[in-house]
Amino acid sequence: MLFSNTTKKALALLPYIKAFWRTYRFLKRSQYWDKSRLEEYQLMRLRHLLEHAYKNVPYYKKVFNELGLKPKDIQDFKDMQKLPFLTKDIVRKKLNELKAKNYDPKKFEYVTTGGSTGKPLGFYYERGVCRAIEWAFIKTLWDRVGYHFTDKCVVLRGNVVKSAEKGKYWEYSLFGRWLILSSFHMTNKNLPKYIEIIRKFKPRFIQAYPSAITILARYMKENSIPPFSSVKAILCGSESLYPWQRKLLEEVFQCRVFSWYGHSEMCVLAGECEKSTYYHIFPEYGIVELIGKDGRLINRAGEIGEIVATGFNNYTCPFIRYHTGDLATLSNVKCKCGRNYPLLTRIEGRVQEFIVASDGSLIPLGPVIFGIHEVEWTKVKEIQFLQETPGELIIRVVKSPSYSDEEVEAYILKLFRTRLGGMFKLSVVFVDHIPRTLRGKYRYLIQKLSLSDMGLA
Repeated sequence: MLFSNTTKKALALLPYIKAFWRTYRFLKRSQYWDKSRLEEYQLMRLRHLLEHAYKNVPYYKKVFNELGLKPKDIQDFKDMQKLPFLTKDIVRKKLNELKAKNYDPKKFEYVTTGGSTGKPLGFYYERGVCRAIEWAFIKTLWDRVGYHFTDKCVVLRGNVVKSAEKGKYWEYSLFGRWLILSSFHMTNKNLPKYIEIIRKFKPRFIQAYPSAITILARYMKENSIPPFSSVKAILCGSESLYPWQRKLLEEVFQCRVFSWYGHSEMCVLAGECEKSTYYHIFPEYGIVELIGKDGRLINRAGEIGEIVATGFNNYTCPFIRYHTGDLATLSNVKCKCGRNYPLLTRIEGRVQEFIVASDGSLIPLGPVIFGIHEVEWTKVKEIQFLQETPGELIIRVVKSPSYSDEEVEAYILKLFRTRLGGMFKLSVVFVDHIPRTLRGKYRYLIQKLSLSDMGLA
């Protein structure tokens, strides 16, 4: 039987569509399970994951054997502490050993994180399937504020808009239902165009990085611009949403501000609900541990710990007890929404800072980093931005040794000139390493300008 190209493409997508709907329908049921049933489900998924990792993933086979353990030795959540942490450095050094041997090479999709903490990270998804499952979880989150597939959305999340060089800072996607706006050209001169196209589009939701939507909100407030009457909620993700930002956004847009937390490694996902601003951790997505400075598990409410997560949805490259580098505060309240999910009071440590253009405009640097998901990004081992003068940026780079200085410098300058629209004078400085903070974390922006220089004081 002969099929048209359109039919062939539709058939190729069928497994991913099935993965989405299977996951989505399951989550609609499981979100109201009692705590014991959720824990039973987690342990079942954990045992299956560990057996798979021991049998098919060389790195974990070696780890178990060196510790004298077998997957059956991990019987409960407490037993997980017998296993070592997985760090970003281990992923970089042992990536080939973290690939599951029982998957066809065509199933592997190489991806990189945006490198928001200063060090880009590469790993693998199961092609198509992981993203379909992820979207099912995100859709379940957005259901809480009434999102439907047919709703119009404005997207302000670090997308590079090709027509921006011609003064058109937007493009359309998903058959015209999504209006994609550039996060890199939000100057005082351009923002009236953004407001005009949003008002004309009449979106029901705005998806945004908090740093980007804050720029728009501050401009609207300073110029007494009325809210968009069609917008029902602002959907914020990929950066921490600070209380001052939530207050500003709710004041300007006169609607619900909804925040969620996740990352490219797909080990943990959490979001607010229709009844509160607590971050509800999806137990169906993976297992989350909060680890204190002493390396021990945190159980008391109000304590801050690092999020260590084990993801259930990527068997091609499993992450087990993975150090995310993000901090969170535990809560022990029970939410009025009725879900028996673990709760976090807030997420700490996500970097979202601003750089200052020569005309005084504040530009969120977060989207410049978060949106990079390309193979060439692996030319860069570490990156950090330094600003001492408005309109100028120094880019500190630790390059991969297999590339020349000239090759990496050309790549970096081309990449960020495209993203920053020529608003900054850029210079690249190669360094051997980028110092860590007192907490052992990387800062991707060293901002030397004062609050008054940034117009915030």
